[in-house]
Parts: sequence; C-alpha cells; structure tokens
Amino acid sequence: MTFKKLLVSAMIAGAVAPAYAQDEFVVQDIEVKGLQRVALGAALTYIPVRVGDEVSELQIRSAIRSLYSSTHFNYIDARRDNDTLIFTVSERPTIAEITFEGNSDIKDEQLEESLLDNNIVTGEPLDRTTISGIEKGLEDFYHSVGKYNASVDIQVVDLPRNRVELRMNFDEGDAAEIAQINIVGNKAFADEQLLDAFELRDDLPWWNVIGEKRYQKQQLSGDLETLESFYRDRGYLRFQVESVQVSMTPDREGIYITINVNEGDKYNVSETDVIGDLKGHDELVSRIATIEEGTLYNAAQVTYIEDMISRFYGRYGYAYPEVRAIPEHNDDDKTVKITFSVEPGKRVYVRHINFEGNGATKDRVLRREMRQLEGAWLSDNKIEQGKVRLERLGFFETVETSTERVEGSDDQVDVTYKVKEQPSGSFNAGIGYGDYSGLQLNAGVQQNNFLGTGNRVGFNVSTSRFNKNVNVSYTDPYFTMNGVSLSGQVYMSEFDAGQAENLIRYNQKTFGVSSGVGFPVDEINSFNFGIGYKNQEVTNVDGYEQIRKFYSAYLNRENPDDGVAFDIYEFNMGWSRVTLNRGRFPTSGSSQRAGIEISAPFSDVQYFRTNYEYKHYYPLTRDQQWTFLTRLNLGYGNGYGTDDRGNDYLLPFWESFRVGGQGDLRGFEANTVGPRAIYSSASQLPAPPDVTGAPNGLPSGSDSQQVQVSRFAVGGNAKVVGGLELIVPTPFVDEGMRNSVRTSVFVDFGMVWDTEFDYDRYKGLELAQGSQPLTDYSSPGDFRASAGVSVQWISPMGPLTFSLGRALKEVEGDETQVFSFNIGTTF
Repeated sequence: MTFKKLLVSAMIAGAVAPAYAQDEFVVQDIEVKGLQRVALGAALTYIPVRVGDEVSELQIRSAIRSLYSSTHFNYIDARRDNDTLIFTVSERPTIAEITFEGNSDIKDEQLEESLLDNNIVTGEPLDRTTISGIEKGLEDFYHSVGKYNASVDIQVVDLPRNRVELRMNFDEGDAAEIAQINIVGNKAFADEQLLDAFELRDDLPWWNVIGEKRYQKQQLSGDLETLESFYRDRGYLRFQVESVQVSMTPDREGIYITINVNEGDKYNVSETDVIGDLKGHDELVSRIATIEEGTLYNAAQVTYIEDMISRFYGRYGYAYPEVRAIPEHNDDDKTVKITFSVEPGKRVYVRHINFEGNGATKDRVLRREMRQLEGAWLSDNKIEQGKVRLERLGFFETVETSTERVEGSDDQVDVTYKVKEQPSGSFNAGIGYGDYSGLQLNAGVQQNNFLGTGNRVGFNVSTSRFNKNVNVSYTDPYFTMNGVSLSGQVYMSEFDAGQAENLIRYNQKTFGVSSGVGFPVDEINSFNFGIGYKNQEVTNVDGYEQIRKFYSAYLNRENPDDGVAFDIYEFNMGWSRVTLNRGRFPTSGSSQRAGIEISAPFSDVQYFRTNYEYKHYYPLTRDQQWTFLTRLNLGYGNGYGTDDRGNDYLLPFWESFRVGGQGDLRGFEANTVGPRAIYSSASQLPAPPDVTGAPNGLPSGSDSQQVQVSRFAVGGNAKVVGGLELIVPTPFVDEGMRNSVRTSVFVDFGMVWDTEFDYDRYKGLELAQGSQPLTDYSSPGDFRASAGVSVQWISPMGPLTFSLGRALKEVEGDETQVFSFNIGTTF
C-alpha cells in the first residue's frame, strides 16, 4: 500500500514540474502602464523583480501583491509579452477636498483626526474600501451617545485629473432620552440613594434648566464603576453588577436601562499584614497599612493605603513600587484579612530634566524652580514641588509632568515638564459706570515675564480727568542663586481728587523712588524689606472737619492757598505664606500676606500703615471645578510721636483706607463706603457753598451750630473687607478654556471707620438742610454687603473681569453700582 502511494505521488510530481518549468522565463524588460501621478521609479521600488531575473507565475503574483501594498492603485494586471513583463495599473484617485455637513456633536477637528487614523487625508490616494468602515464607526459613535436614528453618508465626487472630493453628510437626529433607570437586586439601599451618585439621569429637578437626560455609553460605564465603589466602600466586598440591559422604547425616542446587582454580605476587617522587601522601613509601613480590627471593609481606604505606601517609597527614589492589597475572605464569620504586598523595586536616579512647550520662557527660568536635581534619587515629592512652583509663576495655563525610563538602563529616568504658556503681560484698564460718577477709565501696561526671563517689568502711563501718572518698575525674583529678589520703581503723579470717583476735593503731586529685597525662608514662606522716598505736595484741600486737626498744623496761615509739601522717608516690611496650587485661578491652598509701612522719624510726617490679607480655596470636588473661596483683608494705620508743638501725629488723609468697587466690595461704587466729609459752620456766618452745595472754607470749630454731612466718603484709618465665593464651572465653555475662564457667585462685605473721629463733638449739632445722616464714624458697625456673579477671563490683552452685583446692606447715601468691567489683575 505504501509503495502504491509513493508511485502515484511521483507520477503527479513528474506531470506538474514541467508545467512550472515551461512558465518560467528570464525578464529582459519591465514596463508599467497607466501611471499618472505615481512616478515610474517609485512604482518599480515595489516590484521585487529585476531585469535578468528568472521569474515564475508565483513570483509575478507576489509582485502584484507588493504593488497593492503601496496603496496607490485600485487595479493591477500583469502579463508577459515575449520576455517583457508588463504591469497595467489603475491609480487610486487623489483626495482633493474633504467637506463636512450636518455635524454638531462631532467637531471638524475630531473628524479630521479620525480620518487621519484611517489614512484619509487631503493630497493622499483614496482607498474606497475604508469608506464603509468609517461610516459604520461614526454611526456606532452616535449610537453610544443615544442618537440611534443618526446616519452618515460619504459621497465620492469625481473631479478632473483623477481627483475626488469626499462629502461627509451627517443626519444626527435627536438624542434618545433616558425614560427610566432601574436597579434590580438591591436591598440594603434604596434606588434613589444609589441613583443620586449617577451622572445619567432619568429625572431632573425643575430648577436644572441646563441639565439633560441624554444617554451616553461612556457615562453608563462610569456610573457602574461608581455603583461598585459605593457598595465596596460600605463593606460589600463581593458586590457584583451581574448584567446591564439597555433597550429602546417602541417609538425609539426613549431608553430603558436595567441594572441587575448582587449585593452580597458585609465584611469586616479581621487583621492587616504587610509582606515584601520593605527596605528597612518595616515599622513605618506597617503603621501606614494598619486598619483597626472590626472596621467595616472600605475599598477606598484600601486604595488610599496603597497610594500612601507608593508615595512613601517614591520619596526615596523607588519610582515604580508595586503595592497590591490581597484580600483573604472568611465567609463563615464574614471577615477579611488584608495583606499588602509591597515590592519597592530598584531605586532610580534622574538623568535629565527636560522642558517642553516653553516657547517664550527661557529654560533657566523653569529650571531654577526645580527641587528635583539631576543625578539625584528620584523623589515624587520634589517632582510635584517643581510642578506647583511652575504653576504659581502665573506664566503657564497648564503644567504636566511625566517620567520615562532611560532605554538600556534600569536605574535611570528622564523627567519632562510639559507646559502650556499663557499671556503673562497685562493691559491694565478699567471701565465702570455709576449713577453719579458716570463713565470711569484708566489704563497701563505690565509684563510679568519680560523677554522670557521671569523678570517683571512695568511701565504705566495713564491719564484721565483726575489723574496723571507715570510709573516704571522692575523686579528680578532671582537676583541671587538662592532666590533673593530685588525690585525698584520710580513714579510721578498728579491727582485731582475733586474730579475722581466719589472723593473729596484736594490736589496732590507726588514724586518717589523705592527699592526692596525679598528673602525666601522655605518653600512657602518669605520676607521682604524695602525703603523709599517720596515728596508729596498737597494743595486746594477742601475744608472738612476730619482734616482740620491734621492739616491745620502744617498750613501757612498767611497764605493758605500755597498748600503743603512733605518729604517722607519710608521703611516697609512684609511676610507672605503661599500654598496655592497655581498663580492664576488657583483652586486649592491658601495665601497670607502681612505688611507694615512706616515713615522714618526724620520725615515731615510720622505715621504707619499695617495690612493683612488672607485667601483660602477649598476644593469641593475631585476635579476642583467646584471650589469655595474665603477672603479677608484687614488694615489699620495711624500717626506716632508728637510734632514740635506737642501735637500728636495723625495718619495723612491721603493714606486713608477706602472701600468700594471691583477690587473689594462689588455692587458699590469705588471709594464710597465709610466715613463722609463733615462741614461745620456758624448759622449766622454763611459761607459760599462748594460743588455739593455744602458750606466751604475752614470750619468754625467750637462756634459751630450746625453741620453738613457730604455724600462724599473720606476713608478711615481702619478697615475690614472680606467675602465668600463659590467658584463653579463656566457654562458653554470648552474644556480647553477651563483654565482661562472662571465664574463665581460671591457675597462681599466691608466696612471702614475712623478711630480718631470724635462723635460726641458733633452729635448734638443741628443738621443743615439737605445733609446726609450723621453716624458714629469711629464705630465699625455700619458694614455693607453685596452679592452677585463674576466672570474672569485671561484674554490676550490681560485678565478681564465682569461683575454683576447687588447691594444687600447699604447705608443711606451710598452709591451703588450694578455692573462693572475691569481689565487688569484682580485675583
């Protein structure tokens, strides 16, 4: 039998072999016909046959397959003409244009990216076989977001010169809404409690006007994970989602979702243990991993412990520790023993620290913020410190870090900081409108990252009907390698308070120079010290009561119109503590700043001013899109010492604190909150009125029989300003703008008072006709409050702020301001 098989096989082989031998020939020439766009040389590179080769039918078929792999041809035929091998081809058409029509759920950019993945790009050949797959993939996407009636049609329009246009027509239809979500099998928790944590909704409260009940497959997957976490965080270690059914309503406009669950039993922790090579940190790691016996099992707590152990080893250079919790169930007594398996791995070192995305900012500006050193052990804490310090600079919209292993080395990594720059200069301008003051304008320019050096340069030239100002400033935050900063400024100004926003009349000319240094104490604390000189000339001062005690000591009685000039030498000192997660639009952390300015004893006037500012951001959600902000600002100033006449020095009136407006108390016009100007006069000695209708000139003092309280505020030497803000996601803004636009709902409060005001002196006097009410300006009781909405946007010209505010508590005579708009840094 075996012999017969071998004989038959030999006969067949003998018959076939001559046939193949007859088809083989030596190629004398190769031709490719039908080429239009593809060059002959390019086509020949895909043909694995050369002149002089002896080829067979199998080799020719292989050459055809190789030509097809070039993706340039729709059709290929090969034939032999004597000893010439001829390929006849039909080129694929070139894509001349791709258009989209009817798409709203998918942006053009997303479609272009998807087509690129399928090699559908303008200028490239079109493979028609991929079109149906693209249509099916897009329709599947629409089904995943609940649009089951959506359709996609791709039309190929022929153009001259073997070109085509792809027209992608979308009929998205309406999204099917969720008609009902049912959870089956739950006994421990009610449906409402479980569904409350879901993103998908089958019912919306009446006030949620922007919510939707639209079905999305990705959200359902996330909700199932949320459901599982909900149970496992409450002891249900064996909880399972057994099945999920998603079905359409008969009219295909609604969706039913049914989730079948098996809750299982509650488990308590019986004990915890740690195994593995702990690198000498046994005691500390065991303390981190300890869960008290009898505690209800909590998956979130277990995950937190895993993360804490990983972070701990990350501080010591173990970049890739493996920490895994191994539960051992005891179904008899419903307990679980948790063993944490710890494998720190090998300690790694940082080879290079690289920066990406900093087109304008120099590398050295970023590198000096680093706390992780090249050549040192990798420390997760120091990597994160560098990230936070870069974010606090205010130069970058986002900062991301990544760690990559060095190829060929198991103990080295490279660290990369990828930044996205944002405008660091600002065009400081303001526009506001008040019932009395009308339109208010101001302007200036500042660059916080001058030429990418990280140095701050300011050049402000502004003019308005009440103010002319020139200010040049410069700050080098790294004047020394240790982070000691140096700053200086020169400024001149002319100020006409009578033409300003709600201020009492006086004119002031100022020239000054100042310089300061800052010393970092640690990562979050720093001190600064400064000195300065200014010459201030004050003229045309309105004669109201609160100024009389200060101004009369310096006034030239023989020629009171000459005014008074003061030479003032100042010293200042400040402290700051900042733990904010970034410089602009922080979402967590706090900042505290305290400072004091004091004039030198050899100055013409001796006084001091203190200020304390506090902000704290409390993130309410994990993604920190919802954040609660608390603010507080305290100020106090006064004179110290006595002059040559034995009179106590007082705080100069131009240094008084003023409140109101965009910066601190929205809903009120600028400078309108606080003590008002008081004029006193003898009733039998009338004086010419000022622009407000109140008597003018120096007050008559003890002979006064009546007082006139002006509508203009004069400020005070003490203030308290604060507020509460809820920072919320900005509606109708793309995810990419999240770090550039901020919306908040606020409540502001503030008060200003004058501790040197003598209320008893005036409370018994008669109020002149048309006077504002007289209150005790030495008491902080007259606080104001407002509430509203604010939107901030970091635009190319600088930060823009829009506010709508309404006064909640005001005092008679206050000037309110519903809308304000400001360009400049106000946060």
